[in-house]
Amino acid sequence: MRKAILVLLVIALALTASAFSSKKAKYMRSGNPADKIVQPIAGFSLQGGGDNDEAFTYLCNKTNGGDILVLRARGNDEYNTDIRKLCPSANSVATLILPSRASASDPIVTEAISHAECIFFSGGDQAKYITNWKNTPVQIEVNRAIARGVPIGGTSAGLAVLGEFVFSALNDTAVSPVALADPYDKTVTIDRGFLTIPLLQSVITDTHFIKRDRMGRLLVFMARILKENSIPTLHAIAVDEDGALTLDTDGTIHLLGTKNAFMLTAQSQPTQCTVGKPLAFGPISVYRLQSGSTFNVKTWTGTNGTAYELRVDNGKLISTQPNGNVY
Repeated sequence: MRKAILVLLVIALALTASAFSSKKAKYMRSGNPADKIVQPIAGFSLQGGGDNDEAFTYLCNKTNGGDILVLRARGNDEYNTDIRKLCPSANSVATLILPSRASASDPIVTEAISHAECIFFSGGDQAKYITNWKNTPVQIEVNRAIARGVPIGGTSAGLAVLGEFVFSALNDTAVSPVALADPYDKTVTIDRGFLTIPLLQSVITDTHFIKRDRMGRLLVFMARILKENSIPTLHAIAVDEDGALTLDTDGTIHLLGTKNAFMLTAQSQPTQCTVGKPLAFGPISVYRLQSGSTFNVKTWTGTNGTAYELRVDNGKLISTQPNGNVY
């Protein structure tokens, strides 16, 4: 009996130690162990999912030979090796893994973020970023970094948190048919004000866009935001999987590669956006960026793209494009 109790005690202590260690921040750095103080150049990299080499090169050039920091809620330090290959001029590349709210208040958070000349949010689960990092030193220090001109990038979930409004995914992901049928389905969760990027105010972003057929759900997000917030105009930026945009401080967006991106504008309240009833909303202006397109978020106008309108009638998407294609 005593032996059995001892075994159970050892197991309990092991589980407790494991749970405790999982709450700790983990910092892994490659390159020069000493920080290099340089002045980076502000800019933003918006990746729709996957890792785009051109987007990382853009951030590298903005870093000006300084220190790059990757923020993750889980995973490992694989980005350190990959980014160093693309950015050999960087003084260092480090990964900071913050799996819990407790870890987001670890003293290393302030130290690592305050010394970074570039910050990149990895993909994963944006619910963890919002629930574990909002109103912690992570949010405070990243916003301070943005204010001092540190370039910022993100892919997938990392892009989802860059706008003023965020699909927070607190109840798993939202899919277009379900959201269009009921804009207040439990999966439609929206947050506001995690990051303060002036060029992305009154903006919500979306990712893996065409690949996962997310136009419908994005319009639901926009309808909910307009209904629940006092803003006259709302914009959205949606990037397809493996696609990427760069955004400079003058407002200029460049599309990298051959994947599409979409710039949306809504300026009117939804006609119907209530619990248990299909959405009615529109018109919503859409500008599709394709290879060779540019856009400016300050004027919200573009070149070499395709402009059209969408509306939602009884939960169904209707497009002004000749073929009725919503994309």
